[in-house]
Parts: sequence; structure tokens; C-alpha cells
Amino acid sequence: MPAHDSLPLALIGHSGAAGRALRDLGLVGISVPTDDLEATLAACRTLRFSGALVHPSLETALLPFTQADPAAQRTGRVDAIAFAGGTHGTFALVDALIDVVEASGYATRGASALLIGSSTRDLALALPLTRLGFTDIGVVAETTPEAEGAAKHLPAGVRTYPISRRDASVATLAERADLIVLTAGSLPAGLLQPYHTLVDLTGRVTGGAAGTVMDLSRLPAQRLCRQLSHATGQRFHVDELTPLLPSLS
Repeated sequence: MPAHDSLPLALIGHSGAAGRALRDLGLVGISVPTDDLEATLAACRTLRFSGALVHPSLETALLPFTQADPAAQRTGRVDAIAFAGGTHGTFALVDALIDVVEASGYATRGASALLIGSSTRDLALALPLTRLGFTDIGVVAETTPEAEGAAKHLPAGVRTYPISRRDASVATLAERADLIVLTAGSLPAGLLQPYHTLVDLTGRVTGGAAGTVMDLSRLPAQRLCRQLSHATGQRFHVDELTPLLPSLS
């Protein structure tokens, strides 16, 4: 029986270049068929793959065929799979975001946050941040029911304000917020003030905006670190993964 770290890693939707890049980490990455995803996952289990990395184009399609953890269920996407004892899917981006915010040194405890998105699912990208000690959290979506759907997953004891983008109270919530997180859509004009820090997951807000835009340049590598940890059970350093990103995009 081979050691765990010698088991192959399935690359679902990724090219052969990804497999070649992973060799530098001592991993055997093998591109697998994507025409029948359920059959592919079954074959990976039979052939004793340790796990899988999922290309962004297939993250939604793979969700129904995995035992998805809460992060994957809430976002509706899977970006890494572990085959030990089942087909365990996760969406590693959400925990990677926590890693990057914590590493930034931003003081979250006792602060107020405003999450701005479009739907319950895209707002779920920011939900893990709410565990970092915020006392007040506004949740803004296209509709109030979508905002309420995201807000129900917030920690107990946190003051929560779910509203729609069209509600005039959005400006009031923004004035009281320290951190603003944009998960989808556009940032309402004039909302960002010099005292705000913005976490922009859309990549659309320019550096010339008012306030401080948090540096998320390490997020892709941190995400890959989380993906590989889930799929292989091994730990890697973010710096050694950065050169691999172009092959895994």
C-alpha cells in the first residue's frame, strides 16, 4: 500500500501544464476526463487518488456529486476534493480569505463590517470573516430576502442588518462601518470614505478609490495552499506555490 503522500492527485478541468507544475512539489497530478463527472469521481476513488483540484469552470457542476462541507454548500461551489472515506468537497477560497485578512494585521475585533453583494451565495464568500470578532454587520444584497438568507448564518450575538441595495439605509450602514467587503456587483457611488478599508473580491475597484483597498495579491496562492492541504493532506508554504498559479488558472 503506497504512502499517502505518493497517491496521485486528480486535476479536474486543468490542463497537463498544471500536472507538470505540481511535479516541483513532489506531487503527481493527472488530468482526468470531465464528460461524466460522477463517473470520474467514482474512478478516482477506485484508483486511490488522494484528492482533486477543480478548475473554476467546473466548481458548480461538481457540487452535487460530493459530500460538500458548509463552505461549499453555501457558495454552491467546490474547488477541492478529498477521497479519504468518501468524496469530501470544500470551497477553499473562504478560509483562504480569512488567512489573508488575519495576515494583514487588520483589527477586526470590536469593529463594524458591511458586506455588499448580489445574492445569498456570493455573500457566503465573506461569511467566514464574520467570525473574527465584529460586533455589527450589515448585509446588502439585490433583495432583502437574499440579504436575510446570508444573515442567518452570522454568529450569534452579532447585531445584524440585512437590507437590499435599493434601501436608503445602505448609506447609513456604510457610515458606521469600518470594513466593507464587496463580493459581487458594483460598489455604490460615494459609499467608500477615507476611513474605510475595502476587501474587494470582484477585482473591479481601482486603487484610486477613497479609503484603503486591502491587498489581496496573496489570496490565489493562499487558496491553492488550502486546496492542496484538503486534497493531499500535506502542508505547503504560500511562497512556493506562487510560481504555479499561471498553470492552474
